[in-house]
Amino acid sequence: MTDNKDIVLDAVRDYHRATASDTGFKPGVTEIWPSGAVLDEEDRVAIVEAALTMRIAAGPSSKKFESDFAKLLKRRKAHLTNSGSSANLLAISALTSETLGDRRLKPGDEVITVAAGFPTTVNPILQNGLIPVFVDVDLTTYNTTADRVAQAIGPRTRAIIIAHALGNPFEVAEVAQLAKDHDLFFVEDNCDAVGTLYDGRITGTFGDLSTVSFYPAHHLTMGEGGCVLTNNLRLARVVESLRDWGRDCWCEPGKNNTCFKRFEYQMGNLPAGYDHKYIFSHVGYNLKGTDIQAALGLTQLAKLDGFVEARRRNWRRLREGLDGLPGLLLPEPTPRSLPSWFGFVITVDPKARFTRAELVAHLEERKIGTRRLFSGNLTRQPAYIGRPHRIVGDLTNSDIITEHTFWIGVYPGLTDEMLDYVVATIKEFVAERG
Repeated sequence: MTDNKDIVLDAVRDYHRATASDTGFKPGVTEIWPSGAVLDEEDRVAIVEAALTMRIAAGPSSKKFESDFAKLLKRRKAHLTNSGSSANLLAISALTSETLGDRRLKPGDEVITVAAGFPTTVNPILQNGLIPVFVDVDLTTYNTTADRVAQAIGPRTRAIIIAHALGNPFEVAEVAQLAKDHDLFFVEDNCDAVGTLYDGRITGTFGDLSTVSFYPAHHLTMGEGGCVLTNNLRLARVVESLRDWGRDCWCEPGKNNTCFKRFEYQMGNLPAGYDHKYIFSHVGYNLKGTDIQAALGLTQLAKLDGFVEARRRNWRRLREGLDGLPGLLLPEPTPRSLPSWFGFVITVDPKARFTRAELVAHLEERKIGTRRLFSGNLTRQPAYIGRPHRIVGDLTNSDIITEHTFWIGVYPGLTDEMLDYVVATIKEFVAERG
């Protein structure tokens, strides 16, 4: 049996080498994507090897990934999910659990977040009957500040959830301290920032809960996938229950009677001795990942340090190459941080002799992919018009982002030749417009 498996995996390696083609970079012809997965021979082998086990649900690879990833982020518990969006849903939903007593979030409670972000950082607030409180961001870091968050705290404020913008951290230590001082829950959306440091400490370790995405655009990929991490064992237990249909049982799939009293419980209005595997203590979901996803995640995790360094190197090349160009507002890392960049964000000065749309069209015509800074000002999106919310201060910069901002790629699949072509293309465009 082992010999047969080795034969299959050797064939997979041969297939990978035979089909991996590098035709070279052709300016204006080769697509330069803003993001993408970097997958190698070992990733392909890992997927096939996991498939050969026929373990089609969560299993040993999932548990190993959760353990290894928790160690990396110095958290006691990590729970693998089917997406980063699901991870955010679980994190916010966990804070509404009745097991938290008087601290739990209730409908009508307020949660502070930013207006210029990704929808699934905010959606779980509304989906749980809570009220988002929107604050603005800066146009250099694209993050909000601790001062803005402090000004937004009101009598109904019970939690904060903020994402690190394109790998650049917000003032996460200061926001964590604000949360502690005001007895607020703090969820750190780390989906775009795995490997980022703030004050020498890795992001994803400051909040009561933190979340990560493994979508192909992100620092590690499982194709789809996400994770919720925490040091709080009570919150971890709630997250697990909500992820796994809302069940009270904590047996792994395929296991029975881990607690040694499977038929001795009496909960709710159920008869005594009701099978604990079918007792549900939360109104939950099924948001688990699979072992095949986790097997890919494990091989990706081994390459994380190299991925992070490549992202930093690529960002620096763009920043240095574009420095000083008139009409462009270029990004800056947050003070006291070392970002693990997700993308390179550019804002066209509203007073420039050209528009964002013109520059984007110039890039796209030359096969250089661009993306908007996600939703822009969320309060202007059709899905959120008429939804309950509160705004503190103005959202001037979020509106500027909506009109004038986009980003380009720094992911590890980009070469120096590609990045230099991007720089030359932008310089050419700016020069033509005086």
